[in-house]
Amino acid sequence: MTTEQHIEELRTEARNAPTLEERRQIETELNAAIEQLAAEIENLAPR
Repeated sequence: MTTEQHIEELRTEARNAPTLEERRQIETELNAAIEQLAAEIENLAPR
């Protein structure tokens, strides 16, 4: 699974989370995945 796919999966899970606590937990993981993607993109950028 790519990082982009993981992010989309987490977004879907967050939307469908049955409790606010679970949604917040998923959003924490989502934010980490977004930061990881940004770092991956940064490493691909020409210098």
